[in-house]
Amino acid sequence: MSADTSLSIRTPEPPEKPPAYRRAAIRARASLRRAGPALALYATVRIAGMGCVALWAWRIGKHPRTLIGHSWDAIWYTGIAQHGYGTTRTAVDFPDRLFSDLAFFPLYPALIRAVTSVVPLTAVTAGLLIAWAAAGLAAWGIFAVGDRLHGRRVATVLVVLWGLLPHAIVQSMAYTEPLLTALAAWSLYAVLTHRWLCAGTLALLAGVSRPNGIAVAAAVCCCAAVEVWRHRTRASWRVWAAAALSPVGWCGFLGWVGSRRGTWHGYFGVQDDWGSHFDLGVGSLHFIRHLITGRDALAHYMVLAVLGAMLVFLIAFALRPPPLALVVYTLALVVLALGGTNYFASKPRFLLPAFPLLLPAALAMARARPRIAVLVGGALAGLSCLYGTYLLAVARVPI
Repeated sequence: MSADTSLSIRTPEPPEKPPAYRRAAIRARASLRRAGPALALYATVRIAGMGCVALWAWRIGKHPRTLIGHSWDAIWYTGIAQHGYGTTRTAVDFPDRLFSDLAFFPLYPALIRAVTSVVPLTAVTAGLLIAWAAAGLAAWGIFAVGDRLHGRRVATVLVVLWGLLPHAIVQSMAYTEPLLTALAAWSLYAVLTHRWLCAGTLALLAGVSRPNGIAVAAAVCCCAAVEVWRHRTRASWRVWAAAALSPVGWCGFLGWVGSRRGTWHGYFGVQDDWGSHFDLGVGSLHFIRHLITGRDALAHYMVLAVLGAMLVFLIAFALRPPPLALVVYTLALVVLALGGTNYFASKPRFLLPAFPLLLPAALAMARARPRIAVLVGGALAGLSCLYGTYLLAVARVPI
């Protein structure tokens, strides 16, 4: 009697691949855990800076929320969020000029309006919460870029240095620099990791956050052009889409302002009314000569020191350039900041999103002895806290 002794062997089925959104969530959690210590240090230095401002504000009889949430440009953003565009105001020093709120890009006011329509918060409080959340996302994005290029230690130092800049108090104000930096850092990270659609979308949003948000689109377009040149016919459609998407936000807002003003150069006319235009740095050089030969506010001399340090960092940056995306983005920000006339006191603020400039300093501090690194960090923390307090509560210059 015969029997079939063959055995049927069942091959185990491969585990089911999780959906894309779950994989993205897993990667995000891992990235956040890795960046956790750096973000904790960043939060500590920024809370210390805001604490100093709050103490001084109470001492002089002002509310801290007013100083960081409803002064200078923050007043304009709040007004746009509450009433939309269309407000003009007469300049105190130039009665024949009308300052228009069309000079301010719409993403930040739109976020404030969205939050206040859902949550029972004032526009000032919502603006501050959005700015603080954006600053945290920016620090996370800066860490991600630094970690990919040089590892965790350098990335942590890079984040802390960004939080200890003399003008870092702006990162805690109801301003748009934190939002632009967050969008820029993650767009640059997307370029470095070849996530082209994400890079283009974030560049589009950066373009409707601030005038110098076009620097992000420039970086994405240049890298996309290089990618197409290298691969010719094999270039992915995503690369082309990123290049097409990235300038849409910036160009779209300028086109809308031009349509509203009835002329193609409408936005630039608005900037002229504000006394701001691009003159290749001639106005900045004249003001620097005035500071050297004359006398002016302490804040302006601090700006001069910051610009001098920036030029040193720029030289070190050029000696060891990072990937192309960071180079294009940083150079575009520097050119736009130094090439614009007037508002000299605001130039360090315009340079806050240029975090790649800090890479040489982060590399040097990461390699330094711990004692030296702690001493330098402590000195920078003291300078940042004291100068931030002076800038908001004492100085009478626009930030």
